[in-house]
Amino acid sequence: MALNQPLVSVIIPVYNGADFLAGAIAEVQAQNYEPLEIIVVDDGSTDNTRAIAQLFQPSVRYLYQENQGPAAARNYGIRSAQGTILGFLDVDDAWSTDKLRTQVQYLIDHPTVEIVQGLIQQMELVEDRETGKTTFVAVHSPYNYINLGSALYRKSVFETVGLFDESMRYGEDVDWFFRAWENGISKALIHQVGLFYRKHRHNMTEGKRLVEVGFVKIFKKHLDRYRQSGRDVNQTHARGPSISQYIGMPPNSYSV
Repeated sequence: MALNQPLVSVIIPVYNGADFLAGAIAEVQAQNYEPLEIIVVDDGSTDNTRAIAQLFQPSVRYLYQENQGPAAARNYGIRSAQGTILGFLDVDDAWSTDKLRTQVQYLIDHPTVEIVQGLIQQMELVEDRETGKTTFVAVHSPYNYINLGSALYRKSVFETVGLFDESMRYGEDVDWFFRAWENGISKALIHQVGLFYRKHRHNMTEGKRLVEVGFVKIFKKHLDRYRQSGRDVNQTHARGPSISQYIGMPPNSYSV
């Protein structure tokens, strides 16, 4: 890795995810990128999340808050981060081994790009009938969607767009990307997998329909912002990507 690389702060929000936390930290450390700041934000866990995180100190910063939801946990991490580039990793997901090097270099080479993202490979937990062991296997082809963990962000973007909406327990990431599009934030896509999105029965959105995770509310808030500003939603971004192009598309409507 070349000298004078930008400091990257990786924020790992966790609520009762002690079984996954050590693996998530190891995923980030295995990126072999420096300088690197890893921030674990404990959102009021009642398991041994604190003890697991403390095993990695001082190379990992551990922050605690009373349970307020993932948006508040990520916001706490953003406010505490010292890096100029931010990444987010949910405790039960994984990154490709070269994600940081590839995406940081893209931001260095393209100074006008504010968000760079990779493709997402969805993984599902499967049990071997003979051995009883479980493992994550790839399902669907890699796809382009705005899962937070697939991208890196210049920290300055959050000064323009604002933080995540802490009133939302689900879909706060999609809401944030809608606001990023509304603010004309430039986003580029690298056509290689950056995130392995692991689906299992403990996912917060497992089994919930799109309405339940707030998509109707998100789109209504989007339209309301345009009405209040007097802007024309059909003309504001005539020169750039449409909102659907900006957001991308998951492999099916229940995969987000």
